[in-house]
Amino acid sequence: MAHTLVEDPADPRIEEFLGLRDHELRRRRESPGGDLAGIFIAEGDLVVERAVRAGYRLRSVLVDATRTLALPAAVGPDVPVYAAGQEVVLRITGMAMHRGLIASFERPPDRGVAEVLAGATRAVVLENVNNPTNLGVIARSATGLGTDALLLDPSCCDPLYRRASRVAMGEVFALPWARTERFPAGIDQVVDAGFSLLALTPDPGAEPIDDVVLGPDEKVALVLGAEGPGLTEETMARVGRRVRIPLHGGVDSLNVGAAAAIACYVLGRGRP
Repeated sequence: MAHTLVEDPADPRIEEFLGLRDHELRRRRESPGGDLAGIFIAEGDLVVERAVRAGYRLRSVLVDATRTLALPAAVGPDVPVYAAGQEVVLRITGMAMHRGLIASFERPPDRGVAEVLAGATRAVVLENVNNPTNLGVIARSATGLGTDALLLDPSCCDPLYRRASRVAMGEVFALPWARTERFPAGIDQVVDAGFSLLALTPDPGAEPIDDVVLGPDEKVALVLGAEGPGLTEETMARVGRRVRIPLHGGVDSLNVGAAAAIACYVLGRGRP
């Protein structure tokens, strides 16, 4: 596949790749309402392949000009491919993307909570999880351990942010997700869809998650809060039922990504 050499970071053909480390430029590009909204950036061959497989439309690709590895088959012949030398890549991304690949995709229309939960029996609901690494770990674990849907309150970070999708190894693209209303109204949307709620907490007074018994057709949503503060008191009060992962060795809590993985495994046991 022919590459178009780009020697100037100000080249308008690669504008959407600019400022990957800059919060303000990232907000312009990846947040609704920004002047570069409507696209998101994915990084790495496997992540790009999984985004295409999930139905996301690939716009363009930027590679290291020294790359000799063939591009993923998902990058079709009609997709513009730009090649930049290391100095240019460093100015664009702030990192040496040796033999690397980043790609821009069209952001699809937002999905509604009811649509995402239709047909689901296991869901993960997040409040104020704004660390993209944690969100990526949760999405990958949830997908691999039998979760059908991911719901995020408005304070959570973007699951299509490149670090989140990279940490998730692209699995976030296969997991149906939607934004809820602000809690507690967002919690009510899940309840209205017929889901029981379980708030995960390190509180030693909570019910051990291994003791949870679910009905054969029961739909369950696991509710998690941000690393450190956890769920707000208002959300805890709305959920009601609290569960914990029994810990040993004087450890008081787990990283939210690790806790989500354990809880998703427990709730997914016995599912086909």
